[in-house]
Amino acid sequence: MQPMRRRQGGFPLLCLSAVLLAAAALLPGAAVAEGVTPSEARRLRDEVKDMFYHAFDGYMKYAFPLDELRPLSCQGEDSLGGYALTLIDSLDTLALLGDKEKFGAAVEWVGKNVRFDISKTVSVFETNIRILGGLLSAHLIASDYATGMRIQSYDDQLLHLAADLAQRLLPAFDTPTGIPFGSINLKYGVDENESKITSTAGGGTLTLEFGILSRLTNNTVFERVTKNSVRAIWSRRSKLNLVGAHINVFTGEWTQKDAGIGTSIDSFYEYLLKAYLLFGDEEYLYIFQEAYKAAMHYLHHDPWYVEVNMNSGATVWPLFNSLQAFWPGLQVLAGDVDPAIRTHDAFFRVWKKYGFTPEGFNLATSTVQNGQRSYPLRPELIESTYWLFKATRDYRYIDVGRDILASLQYGARCPCGYCHISDVETHKQDDHMESFFLAETVKYLWLLFDLAAGPDNIVENGPYKYIFSTEGHLLPVTPEIALVDEHCSYFGAFCNGSADRGYGTSASSTKHQKANYTQLDDIRTPSSHYPASNMFATRGYIKGVCPGLTHAQKLGIMYSDEEGNVIEQTSESHEHHGESAVESSVQAQSSNIILISHPVASQQDEALGRWSGSGDHADIEVTADSDSTSHDGSLRVSTEELTEDTKRSSKLSEDEDISQNLKSDEDIS
Repeated sequence: MQPMRRRQGGFPLLCLSAVLLAAAALLPGAAVAEGVTPSEARRLRDEVKDMFYHAFDGYMKYAFPLDELRPLSCQGEDSLGGYALTLIDSLDTLALLGDKEKFGAAVEWVGKNVRFDISKTVSVFETNIRILGGLLSAHLIASDYATGMRIQSYDDQLLHLAADLAQRLLPAFDTPTGIPFGSINLKYGVDENESKITSTAGGGTLTLEFGILSRLTNNTVFERVTKNSVRAIWSRRSKLNLVGAHINVFTGEWTQKDAGIGTSIDSFYEYLLKAYLLFGDEEYLYIFQEAYKAAMHYLHHDPWYVEVNMNSGATVWPLFNSLQAFWPGLQVLAGDVDPAIRTHDAFFRVWKKYGFTPEGFNLATSTVQNGQRSYPLRPELIESTYWLFKATRDYRYIDVGRDILASLQYGARCPCGYCHISDVETHKQDDHMESFFLAETVKYLWLLFDLAAGPDNIVENGPYKYIFSTEGHLLPVTPEIALVDEHCSYFGAFCNGSADRGYGTSASSTKHQKANYTQLDDIRTPSSHYPASNMFATRGYIKGVCPGLTHAQKLGIMYSDEEGNVIEQTSESHEHHGESAVESSVQAQSSNIILISHPVASQQDEALGRWSGSGDHADIEVTADSDSTSHDGSLRVSTEELTEDTKRSSKLSEDEDISQNLKSDEDIS
C-alpha cells in the first residue's frame, strides 16, 4: 500500500447519486463473456508462467541480491532493507508453480545469507507483509511433506529468521496506545524523531503474520501486540463505526478523518475477516461485521465507494482509487457476492477505458485524477477477478483476465521485466518493478487461468485450505495454526488468571489449562447475543467467561474508563527489571484469556452468511469551496502531503555468493 497525496476537499453542488450514475454511463460497456476451452486456459496459464520467469530471471540476473529490479535499465536497487526483497517475496510463487529446484535453491540461499542485524530503517507494515509473510509462507511449504515441496535439508532456517525479524519489530509497539510506529531501525529500534502518525492499515495489517509466528514459536507476545493494536484502532472508531485514515500512536487522535476502503485503510478490513478465517477467533468476526455494515451503509453508492468524514458521514472525496479493487474479493470471502459482482464490473470498466487502472479516477468528471495517473502493476483487480471466478465459475472473468494479461504484455513488458506505467493515458513506462508484481499480480493471474484449465496446484488440490495475506502469501489453515480443537483468544475480559499461555496441541492445551485457569462450567454462548442481522453463526463453547460483561464489552473492546489505568499500569510495569517494555505493555493491556473450543475446521468451508446491501442511499449534496472547481466547472482537487509509510534505505554491497540454481539456463550461459 502506497501513501497518496490528497486533501480533504468539498464536492461542488452536485447530486452524488447522479454523478456516480454518470460515471458508470461514460465508461465503455463490459465485454460479453466468450468462454474459453480448457486448452486455451492452459495456454493463457503458460503465458502467465512465462511472464513470471521473464521478470524473475531478469531480477536474478541484473538486480539480485538488491531488493528490486529496474526493468528498463536492467539494474537493481535497494528499496526496503537491502536483503533480496524480491526473492523472499517470490518464494511461495515458485512453490505454487511447482518449481522445486529454484524454490529449494532460493530457500537455501535465504537461510544462509539473509540477516536482519543491520542498521536499516524500514516500514513496519511493508516489512511485515513482504518479508515476514514471505518467510513464514515459504517455511510452512518447505517444512511439510504434504505440500509436495518439502526440502530434505531444510531445518527451520526461515522460521528462525522470521522470529528474529519480528523481535526487531516489537519495539515499534511500545506506544501508549499499543498502535505501532510506522518505521523502525532493525538494529537500534525506533528513532527519537520518528513520526507519531501512522495509517490505520499500518496498525491493523499485522495480525496474520504475527499470529502465525506465535503459534509456530509458542511465544504469544507477537499475536498479543498485534491484537492490542487492532483493538486500539477499533476502540477509537466513530459513533458511525467508521475509522479514519491516519492516527497519532501516542494520543490516539485521528489526524486524518476520511473513512474509506482504499488508501491507508484497505487491509484493516481485510485482516479482520481473514484473521477469523485463519484462527477461528470470533472477536475479529464481530469487529469485521460491525465495520463492514458501516462501510456498506456510509461508503457504498452502488456500484462505487466514496470517502466520507468518519464522524458525520458527509462525502468528502468522490474518487475511485486502485487499492479499492481488492474489496469485491473480500466480499466473496464474506459471502456477499452480488454487490461484489457489480462493483467489480464498474472497476473493470475503468481498466477497459485506459488499459490499466489509474491510482485515482475522479467520479465527478469521469477522468483520471491529477497526480494519480500511474499504474504500478497493482494486483487488486486481478485478485478480485480470481475470487469472483472461483465463486461463480462465470467465464466472463476469464475474459477479464485475458484482457488484463494482454494489457500487461503489450503495455508493461520491458527488456528485463515489467515496468510501472507512469501515465495510463499515454502508457509511458517507468523504470521500476515492485516485488509484489511477482508475489501477487502474477500469482493471482496464474491461479485464475489454472482454475479454468483444471487446477493443478497446492492451493486448489493441496492438503489444506489457504488464506492469502494482503501480499498474496499462502497461509495454510492447519491444526497447528488454526487450533481447531482449542483456541486461545484475548477477549479483553479482566478476570484473574495468567496470560502466559503458549500454543500447542490439544493435549498440551489441557496441561496448560490445569495450570493456568480457573475452570468454569461449560456454557453455550447465548444465541440471543448474536442477532441474525448482525452476526454469522457462532462456533463452539466459551469455557472461561468473566461474569457481568456484555457481549459488546467482550467483543467490542470498549474499555474507555479503564484506558487511562491501562496506560498507567504499562508505564509502571516498564520499571520492572528483567522484562521488556513491549512484553510488560502487553501484560498490562491483555491480562487474561478466554479459552474457546471449536469444532472441526471443515466448518470454515461452509459459505458465510450474506448481508443484503445496507440502507437506501438518499441523494447527497455536498458544497465545495469556491476554489475547488476549475473555470470550466470540473472538479479540481489539490493534494496534501501525508506522512510516508515507508523510508527507503541505502544499498548494501552486492552478494558474491549467488546460487547458480536460481538463474535460468540462458542466464547461466
